[in-house]
Amino acid sequence: MNFRAFIRLLEKQGDLVRINVPVDPDLEAGAITRRVYETRQSAPLFESLLNSNGFRILGAPAGMRSVPGREYSRVAAHFGLPETATPREILEKITRASCATPLDPVCLPTGPCKENIRKGADVDLTLFPVPRLHAEDGGKYFGTYGMHVVQSPDGQWDSWSVGRLMLRNKNTLVGPAMPQQHVGMIRDMWARQGLNTPWAMALGVPPAALAVAGMPLPAGVSEPGYVGALTGTPVEVVRCETSGLYVPASAEIIVEGEISFDEKAPEGPMGEYHGYSFPEGKSQPVFHVHAVTWRNQAILPVCVAGLPPEENHTIWGTMMSAQALSLMKENAMPVDMAWCSYEAASCWIVFSIDTQKLAKMKTTAEAFSHQIAHIFFRSHVGWLIPKVILVGNDIDITRIDQVVWAMATRSHPERDYFTYPSLPGIPLVPYLNPEEKQQGESVKSIVSCLFPEEFQGSHRARPASFSHSYPASVQSCVTENWSAYGFSDR
Repeated sequence: MNFRAFIRLLEKQGDLVRINVPVDPDLEAGAITRRVYETRQSAPLFESLLNSNGFRILGAPAGMRSVPGREYSRVAAHFGLPETATPREILEKITRASCATPLDPVCLPTGPCKENIRKGADVDLTLFPVPRLHAEDGGKYFGTYGMHVVQSPDGQWDSWSVGRLMLRNKNTLVGPAMPQQHVGMIRDMWARQGLNTPWAMALGVPPAALAVAGMPLPAGVSEPGYVGALTGTPVEVVRCETSGLYVPASAEIIVEGEISFDEKAPEGPMGEYHGYSFPEGKSQPVFHVHAVTWRNQAILPVCVAGLPPEENHTIWGTMMSAQALSLMKENAMPVDMAWCSYEAASCWIVFSIDTQKLAKMKTTAEAFSHQIAHIFFRSHVGWLIPKVILVGNDIDITRIDQVVWAMATRSHPERDYFTYPSLPGIPLVPYLNPEEKQQGESVKSIVSCLFPEEFQGSHRARPASFSHSYPASVQSCVTENWSAYGFSDR
């Protein structure tokens, strides 16, 4: 529930590198962070940035590690879990919050985020070391790991959501606010009244808050209460300087102002979470900044989007997995685990099917896939993900090698592929053509990797593997004597 405590924890776990040599925020910091993702190194904290005015940058706040058994430790730290936590344990903690009572935030008179305050004509976002992250980017990106804070005009819906923002000049930013996104929905509510949207962006927030801000909760659900339910601790918030919005008191940086209801400006291009950098940007809403507050020696967290895994996959993908799992359970579907494979760049989700419960449904691959499609693709999380893979729960769906093996050996190329045309979906998917992006609709699909026998409660074959082919006593003997055989634990 505190960003600086999170950084101290990473350092204690040997998962933080303090970089004290001069680093240029223009491309160099982005290049270092990108190589950290691709080599699964510790998170870099840039403490000697050129022309930084004392500000710092944290890269790869939720990158993966290469340490066996601790690959997900940076993700786990967002939720106060041990560094050895597994994907299933992470999802279990997140999904429990959906059944818990929301805890409203606690309002404080002030907080660390108010240590420095600039308003009106004194606002100058160029004081910060806003990084250019990729050579192809159309500008410098201030917000890549922060959250929008907005409220519906009637005050009933407090929305925290993750979004990117590009620096336009000293007091304006520009970025997406799609109508299907919660920030876009609330902007539309204000725009219908001919009004700009009161808005803030909070950076360096409690890690659990950032994660929940990236969770595709149903419209109308207020994220602050969900964060409290998830952590068991109310979020401490303070009132903004120029509006009635409330933001995390311990945040590193708060930018506040309004989203224009009609003004747009060019944004991008930017290296995207699907792993590509396209040649052109797009006209997006302008965010006017009326005040900025920050902590002493503030730290700007950044996500250098691109080839997975990075935060769009590790945090957003994990939160989408949790929401999808909750959705399936709410609809009494026999899904015991859901996972957006990080390597798939949020383009597919895998459902682990309890085949014993599946058999009781007396259904077929086609009927079952249609039932999944009806529930999933019409949900907010289903809007984000175009492809679903169904596998039996003898597969560990968090292991991409097992998912690929199941797809290659269990799905029939004619009988197990199902498509669903003209469904709403996020227009950022790279393979969509211009018409599909414009319409906001395209084909979605389900691949069933379930053998026909699994619908009848039996198995065609068992995996020939260490965990399936040997008695428990033999497995225990081998694992206990592994070092004695001369093998490394790694």
